[in-house]
Amino acid sequence: MRDREAARKQAEELVSRMTLEEKASQLRYDAPAIPRLGIPAYNWWNEALHGVARAGTATVFPQAIGLAAMFDEEAQQEIGQVIAEEARAKYNGQSRNGDRDIYKGLTVWSPNINIFRDPRWGRGHETYGEDPYLTSRLGVRFIQGLQGDGQYLKTAACSKHFAVHSGPEALRHSFDAVASRKDMFETYLPAFEATVKEGGVESVMGAYNRVNGEPACGSRTLLKDILRDGWGFQGHVVSDCWAIRDFHANHHVTGTAPESAALTIQNGCDLNCGNTYLHLMQALQEGLVSEEEITRACVRLMTTRVLLGLFDENCEYNAIPVTAVDTDEHAALAQRAAEKSMVLLKNDGTLPLDASKVRTIAVIGPNADSIPALEGNYNGTSSRYVTFLEGIRAYAKEHGIRVLYSLGSHLFKDRTSGLAQADDRLAEAAMYAEAADVTVACVGLDAGLEGEEGDTGNEYFSGDKKDLLIPESQRKLLALLSEKAKKLVTVVAAGSSLNVPEGNAEIFAWYPGQAGGAALARILFGEANPGGKLPLTFYQDVADLPAFENYEMKNRTYRYFEGTALYPFGYGLSYTEFEVAEAAAEDGRVKVRVRNTGSREGDAVVQVYVRCDSPLAPLHPRLCGFRRVTLAAGEEREITVKLDPLTWTVVDEEGNRQPEAHGTLFVGLNQPDDRSVELTGNRPLEIAL
Repeated sequence: MRDREAARKQAEELVSRMTLEEKASQLRYDAPAIPRLGIPAYNWWNEALHGVARAGTATVFPQAIGLAAMFDEEAQQEIGQVIAEEARAKYNGQSRNGDRDIYKGLTVWSPNINIFRDPRWGRGHETYGEDPYLTSRLGVRFIQGLQGDGQYLKTAACSKHFAVHSGPEALRHSFDAVASRKDMFETYLPAFEATVKEGGVESVMGAYNRVNGEPACGSRTLLKDILRDGWGFQGHVVSDCWAIRDFHANHHVTGTAPESAALTIQNGCDLNCGNTYLHLMQALQEGLVSEEEITRACVRLMTTRVLLGLFDENCEYNAIPVTAVDTDEHAALAQRAAEKSMVLLKNDGTLPLDASKVRTIAVIGPNADSIPALEGNYNGTSSRYVTFLEGIRAYAKEHGIRVLYSLGSHLFKDRTSGLAQADDRLAEAAMYAEAADVTVACVGLDAGLEGEEGDTGNEYFSGDKKDLLIPESQRKLLALLSEKAKKLVTVVAAGSSLNVPEGNAEIFAWYPGQAGGAALARILFGEANPGGKLPLTFYQDVADLPAFENYEMKNRTYRYFEGTALYPFGYGLSYTEFEVAEAAAEDGRVKVRVRNTGSREGDAVVQVYVRCDSPLAPLHPRLCGFRRVTLAAGEEREITVKLDPLTWTVVDEEGNRQPEAHGTLFVGLNQPDDRSVELTGNRPLEIAL
């Protein structure tokens, strides 16, 4: 039933038999049953950002920002397929047992394809980073994995939060994000357009904030002019949770709840995550909304349920058993993803460790034995967590290496519950570092320190960061370890750019999912070769950036940043060396000969950037193609990199795309800027067109 027209007709027939009150009741996220029509209750709210979330046992993959660091479209789609398989399996079993509650449905409100424009934004780790093209490709492939290619949708994916949404969290319920037409169509909207036109995403979620004065969940410009009329979107739109209430309570663009409900449904928001649509009947009585508008929204929602096969007892996915959840195969994929996602930022030769020469290793830090450091947010619950400490200990045991462990410090000084001082483990950390051949310091953040304001899954109600530093308690620990340790490897678990200077080597692990510890151990000892790349710019200091509330792209992200980055977008080291031998562009593709010139197998990420000759082009070359490839030591291979169809275009001040036939392609293993060349010693090849 992937035939939308046939599904819509079936939905129209079903809706035609509903009373007006019944139609209105189906526009709530917690839609009640209509027994006389054989319609069961359905809760639309489910999450699947990096695994089926908040509904019990499921495979937990790296957080979205870690998936982005893989720079791997095929792996992204495969992960989406696994998540959909587990979502169906859990839905089938839970429905049979009468559980149709929140987080148990097949409409998964993922992925988050907002642009991570400012490193202070707490929810940035839910995204695929700062680049519109990378976000577009990974969003499309994740959605294709989630929705499948069968007769029915395996799950219904959702692109969120539409649009121009990236903090500040504390202001999101009243904030007006002011963005130029150029910035909107060059930066904030391309990923949404791609997921609609190419990805076929079934739903789109609005944002909490206003955009140029209009509340996003009721914006005629966004929902009607751009999404439906401009891009031809045929699915349904859902509000962010309780965002419609903000219209009258915080944005003050309406005066009452019925007025807010009317504005939203008139402009094309079909489903209310919240309770404002309980006022739809009153809005109808007041003449603010019509029965036709309620019917239209109900038909769109029932069309999605038909496309999911929820009214077909013979749906191809009904037979997926509960044993399809948390399988060994899925666990292996989670570990491979964790290995692919980790980024080696710095290495003086300390890594990889030689197991035959290391007799004692100290594992120190508040994230060493932390499950939250693996999870990120919007996560499921794994039955197979391997913390950093556990992964290192398991590997060390096989090789006769002694492991010493100390907490070292608390994650931050306020999380001590009054039982200890923030630095009461410093002496222990020092003595273990002195005794060990190598010290691995596991520091950083977790989703209790960076996350969503008021997140129901976040007990600390955290939000944005104020700077790019790890907490003071950990800075004191690292300063001490840098003095005491013979060799110091810093492992940072976090979802955003940080400036962590200490260590002979530094691995940015993100929130690597259930197998993070096993993946880290393999990378530390050279069983796996790090190949992850940064999906965002690492800055020296937030003082180098504009005000957080400023949504202009000037001096933001690698495309417009005017300063010197700590680590550039697209950067990441390896234990081997690669070079691009030659490259040629033809028919929207680039053929590249890439060679592993080092002594061990590894993954190269070929990156193609474009600089158009137009004055309308971004300040710096922008990503327009990438491909990850595994090469054995000494192997050379010709690969093809598909270019963004928008490569030879620029966006004018009115937001219109214009063709630009002249410019330069940069083909290499990193961004074509001086900082990348300085760090990697590899300058991309240039192709002038």
